[in-house]
Amino acid sequence: MCGIVGFINQQSDLQEKKRIVNAMMDTIIHRGPNSSGEHVDEGAALGFRRLSIIDLEGGSQPIYNEDGTKVITFNGEIYNHRILREELKKAGHIFKTHADTEVLLHGYEEWGAELLQKVRGMFAFVIWDTKTQTLFGARDHFGIKPFYYAQMNGTFMYGSEIKSFLKHPDFVKELNKEALKPYMTFQYSALDETFFKGVFRIKEGHYFTYHQGELKIEQYWDVADNEQDMTLEQTVDLIDDTVVKSIEAHQIADVEVGSFLSSGVDSSYVTSVLRPEHSYSIGFGDESYNESVQARQLTDMIGLNNTSTVIKGEEAFEMFPIIQYHLDEPDSNPSCVPLYFLAELASRDVRVVLSGEGADELFAGYVNYGFFTRSKAIRVFTNGLKKLPKRARYFIASKLKNKHFHGSFHMYTNLAPAEEFFIGQAKVFEEAETTRYLQPKYQKSPTVKQIVDENYRRVVDRSEIRKMQYLDIHQWMPKDILLKADKMSMAHSLELRVPLLDIEVMRTAEKVPSKYLINEENTKFAFRQAASRHLPEEWYNREKIGFPVPIKDWLREEKYYKHVRELFSADFVEEFFNQEAILRLLDDNFAGKVDERRKIWTIFTFLTWYKVYFIQDGSKPAVEKIA
Repeated sequence: MCGIVGFINQQSDLQEKKRIVNAMMDTIIHRGPNSSGEHVDEGAALGFRRLSIIDLEGGSQPIYNEDGTKVITFNGEIYNHRILREELKKAGHIFKTHADTEVLLHGYEEWGAELLQKVRGMFAFVIWDTKTQTLFGARDHFGIKPFYYAQMNGTFMYGSEIKSFLKHPDFVKELNKEALKPYMTFQYSALDETFFKGVFRIKEGHYFTYHQGELKIEQYWDVADNEQDMTLEQTVDLIDDTVVKSIEAHQIADVEVGSFLSSGVDSSYVTSVLRPEHSYSIGFGDESYNESVQARQLTDMIGLNNTSTVIKGEEAFEMFPIIQYHLDEPDSNPSCVPLYFLAELASRDVRVVLSGEGADELFAGYVNYGFFTRSKAIRVFTNGLKKLPKRARYFIASKLKNKHFHGSFHMYTNLAPAEEFFIGQAKVFEEAETTRYLQPKYQKSPTVKQIVDENYRRVVDRSEIRKMQYLDIHQWMPKDILLKADKMSMAHSLELRVPLLDIEVMRTAEKVPSKYLINEENTKFAFRQAASRHLPEEWYNREKIGFPVPIKDWLREEKYYKHVRELFSADFVEEFFNQEAILRLLDDNFAGKVDERRKIWTIFTFLTWYKVYFIQDGSKPAVEKIA
């Protein structure tokens, strides 16, 4: 695991180029503390920071092809690199290292962009052709690894983290005003353009070429609609076989591999199959917020070691500016906090961990996919209605909309078109509600509907559950779940791998009959049955809760309330918000008149991030002591 940075321009002062690219590399040293390297010529400067995982002695980058005309820097892991290496050797390619990086380089020489149809892994990489002065780059299928770019003042710059751009003299730091309003609803940076004006992401499943000032971006992969007619037993067999093989593939490393372990089925499934020497868990003291208690119960039952720790509120608030610094953009998902501390805990022993991200999106693990009642009778009745033709289902849903009786919302969300109600796994502020809090000049941005419809338009003929999964795979997962997983782990020089979010696992998930994704029995039904072959029932049938974080308690504890209120009262806040309104929201919540913790946390997160990157100079902040 590593970090990459670089830029393309025709500046002829090679020493100045080298100075700039090294300054960019220094900002992401946490991604690769073991070594660094750069390639500098009249057309380009490529920089690399390395965290040694595979070929510890010989895998340093940049790596060149046989005649030195092509050079690569790469962030990620290619899990089938040994198979591809043998194929490329037979085609006449000569390898200097055992690193997966070199497989990408020779693979691109042999197959061009078709290489991306062959690789299995997580990646963001660039290849610079010194003869044609062309930059080729790509991001993995799901967006596990981040990849940003900007074109400013005659320079094309790219990197694993936006903060590296701050060191380039051609970069202009400006807030993207359109990003704030959608963020208030989604809790994360929801647009393709980031919170930094002019900085964009290469989308998941896309590659690009940059030549003579022209950027071309192409999609090479998307989720397929490939549902098969299989029995439950066949489905469970297929899932378990694929998952076990994926976990095996994701163990490839020349260093020890550990695992994250929560109380949920996904990480428990991974850990029980992997059986690592080290597993890691975290909690917040009170048992209702402490998943480490259940995690320890599981590891005791199956004979594994577990290391856990408890986070205090003071630690969370003190480190919060540093957390937002590492995220690059504001993300008010509360789980960013425990994930940061969990990664630090694991980094004391290992360089690589496996985690459980991805299963909920691929196998329908979220209650928001239509599991809103505990009444099995209502669930069975609703599943019967789901067999009606689409027009009939939509008509019934229209009559149920805004009706309030037991089970009405469950029935509505199972019968209505997904695009009518589903925007993903987070909704903090209702869109209309944001106008009460935001200043007018920050209310001009794409609507929530415009944002989600960009994805829904591609899957109009698919089932409602497949539509919701598709939206989450292309919106929620790369812009929130995977982003925080990468940034919080790499903040501690820890490589996080996600074996349940793998192209082979995806091909299996595409085949699963909808009735085995979510039904009257449970969410993620077939996946849970596969997990049952490795876990006791109290684990594989657990209700999903995510990382429980006690922000409700924190915001009603005086010292944390005062800390947040001090930030809400700062002079710069009035630029963005109706200051009186957000202070009233905070005060009413503290007094117990309302419970608006998520809204307060979302505002607090943005203001903390803005203070780090715009009020301060964008450098890593010091630990902020709480009075």
